[in-house]
Amino acid sequence: MRKQSFIQGAMILLAAGLLNRVLGFIPRIALPRMIGAEGVGLIQLVFPFTVVLLTLISGGIPLAVAKLVAEADSKGDSSGVRRILRIAMTISVGISLVAAAACLSLSEFISTRIMTDSRVHTAFLAMIPMLPLVAVSSVWRGYFQGKQNMIPTAMSQTAETVCRIVFTLLLAWLLLPYGLEMAAAGGVIGMAAGECAGLLVLWRQYVRDRGQEPAAPAENAGKNAKRSYLRELLNTAVPVTGSKMIGSLSYLLESILTVRSLTIAGVATAAATAQYGALQGMVIPLLLLPGALTYSLAVSLVPSLSEAASKGDWATIHARLHQSMKLAVITGAPFVVLLSLMAAPVCKLLYGDDSMAHMLRWMAPLAIFLYMQAPLQASLQALNRPGTALFNTFAGAAVKLVLIVRLATDPELGIVGVVIAIGINMMLVTLLHWISVARLTGFRMHSLDFLKVTAAMIVMSAATLRIWEFDWFGPSPANLAAAGATGIVVYVLLLVPFRLIAREDIARVPIIRRFLPPRNSS
Repeated sequence: MRKQSFIQGAMILLAAGLLNRVLGFIPRIALPRMIGAEGVGLIQLVFPFTVVLLTLISGGIPLAVAKLVAEADSKGDSSGVRRILRIAMTISVGISLVAAAACLSLSEFISTRIMTDSRVHTAFLAMIPMLPLVAVSSVWRGYFQGKQNMIPTAMSQTAETVCRIVFTLLLAWLLLPYGLEMAAAGGVIGMAAGECAGLLVLWRQYVRDRGQEPAAPAENAGKNAKRSYLRELLNTAVPVTGSKMIGSLSYLLESILTVRSLTIAGVATAAATAQYGALQGMVIPLLLLPGALTYSLAVSLVPSLSEAASKGDWATIHARLHQSMKLAVITGAPFVVLLSLMAAPVCKLLYGDDSMAHMLRWMAPLAIFLYMQAPLQASLQALNRPGTALFNTFAGAAVKLVLIVRLATDPELGIVGVVIAIGINMMLVTLLHWISVARLTGFRMHSLDFLKVTAAMIVMSAATLRIWEFDWFGPSPANLAAAGATGIVVYVLLLVPFRLIAREDIARVPIIRRFLPPRNSS
């Protein structure tokens, strides 16, 4: 099995993540035009409950598997790797079957009493088959990440995305004549079909690699018999699951409290569902576009930091932290600029409606905190501080939910109150993670880097607005594309003279390094 370096692994996942994000916008754009914001809202009401269940099933399992497999693989302990997989698979699949049975028996109660719109019942039932599929795929993804081979994960994500797009749009379109409820259920079934495709790709790769595993030395097998991988797996998985569960439950409560708070503020239930659908189904996905990089950095950080921590290599830990944080800020900054300045034309282009542009304009400047959050949280988990990440996430979630109730019930704020609450949550959790990592490792980001990025953003903003105001093509997608492309080019060109990207960083990127001229030996 081919093993990649930290940067190579991150870039492989980044390439797949960017492709998947771009492809993922096909249903994001087509669904609102097909079933409207209200139909998207029905899917978004089911989705938070789905996230809670998937977090319970597999929240900490992939990371725990990746961590333990990385440690065992560094010692050539193949029998230990197999035991880790068996234990993790048993736990994850067992929980998924129990959760599926519970959801099936309680579906009527959940959709009518807990959810804020009883029309979600069919979509909720359509979600249940997804649970065991995710349980199995999460273990195998953790296995490959622990082996520091990100190619199977990238391939499975791409297969999942493509199949999800095809079946989501196809089934929503076929079922739309039977009503909005059935169309939303078709969209959820499409998600399950995508998970099935991703699982098949992982299974094929795992079967192929399993035959290439070398036999474990006899002395390693004897040590493994005495080692409690179950305890080690749970010691990592339970706090991580708890941390993610807080975020997932916060997401679920956010969906329920948002619609209820908006109705208290005088908004009709259908309109409240539509507003929440616009926020979570249209605005948030735009902000999460750079998440392809932050996810790839977080996934690659866990085995890399775990391996360095086991050797007491603090220099490598600091180097990896600095690389990941700098890349997260640098790549997220241009998205912040474009989504802040061009909120209305971007929403009009993608969704045919710019009524949610004010939400995007409010949230975009704070999204930079969101891009830094994933690497910081992954660092805490890799360095055996999942409990700290759990507390930080809980604190942010509590503040967000309180603010939603206090602000969204105000008729003068309405959905803007929800936007403010989510933005404050992004800032608070990221700052708490940052303080925790700094105390644990002594890591410090250079403030000059942030000043340079800010300067590049200002210059980019000026260039983007200048091209937009020239209005060469009129208020059209061409003018938006010209303004955005000009701003991005200016920003990228500033990275090298500002020394935000070094030649050594570029040289680590596969393919690109082949085109770099050799360094002068003199």
